[in-house]
Amino acid sequence: MKRTNLVLDEHLLVQATQVLAAKTYSAAVNTALEEVIRLRKIQSIPHFFGSGIWEGDLSQMREDRQPRVRRRK
Repeated sequence: MKRTNLVLDEHLLVQATQVLAAKTYSAAVNTALEEVIRLRKIQSIPHFFGSGIWEGDLSQMREDRQPRVRRRK
């Protein structure tokens, strides 16, 4: 853990503590930071589409699959 001094908006801190159901200000700030990081990672996912990161042949990969057997009801 890193100990630091921050100047925070008191009203926002109280709101965050209530909304996040945090018991302490530190817990509220840590949860808020985790949430912001998680959201930014989710927002960055579309940038990878068409970027060429994955190389492979999807049709060839699907050839290894066993055909689905449909059951009658």
